[in-house]
Amino acid sequence: MLLFPAIDLKDGQCVRLFKGEMDQATVFNDSPANQALEFQNKGCEWLHLVDLNGAFAGKPVNGDAVDAILQTVKVPVQLGGGIRDLKTIETWLTKGIERVILGTIALRNPEIVIEAAKEFAGHVAVGIDARGGMVAVEGWAQTSDMSAIELGKKFEDAGISAIIYTDIDRDGTMEGVNIAGTIDLAHALTIPVIASGGVSSLDDLRKLKRAADQASVDLCGAISGRALYDGRLDIAEAIALLKGAKNA
Repeated sequence: MLLFPAIDLKDGQCVRLFKGEMDQATVFNDSPANQALEFQNKGCEWLHLVDLNGAFAGKPVNGDAVDAILQTVKVPVQLGGGIRDLKTIETWLTKGIERVILGTIALRNPEIVIEAAKEFAGHVAVGIDARGGMVAVEGWAQTSDMSAIELGKKFEDAGISAIIYTDIDRDGTMEGVNIAGTIDLAHALTIPVIASGGVSSLDDLRKLKRAADQASVDLCGAISGRALYDGRLDIAEAIALLKGAKNA
């Protein structure tokens, strides 16, 4: 499993939200590029970026901040938020994004996601953000009547590289990962799953990894944001734990 440090972009700054509420944002760094470099220098092998403004606008908004990050780091970067068509996908991949994350469009128009996965093989992931187990879209402003598992199954055998599963009710709360929901999703799918939302400590990651090992599911990583910024989660320890042997 890999540790994916989260850089959430709002108005050009690196922030963290509380339960996905845009009016409850805490600014952690005025320079997302410097933050990205810090994560890289501490040993992170991937970066997880979200254009929060873009998620609401339905188009990229924090492009300058993303470009600055791409010019600063060498590790691969995955990006979500406001990516709704093939042209935008191609633009980001051309700029150097390694993997785009498609969220709202995965629910609204899954055919485009399937087409993108074929055209840009290995570079397309699906972001499934859920509130109470039901998929939320449009920057989490709207909750659908489709479950996370139902949506995930639409993309089986489509060539999706990963599912990023976020429990919105845990995001930014430091209350721990929704282990049961994450494992259930990973168990229902053959697509690798990345867990997100609520990571607050090394113990949270230990419990998540142990549950994944015991269930023999393909959980390939965990995303953490606030815990890294607050210093509650040591990056080196987290990386070592997630890369360790089963039942570590």
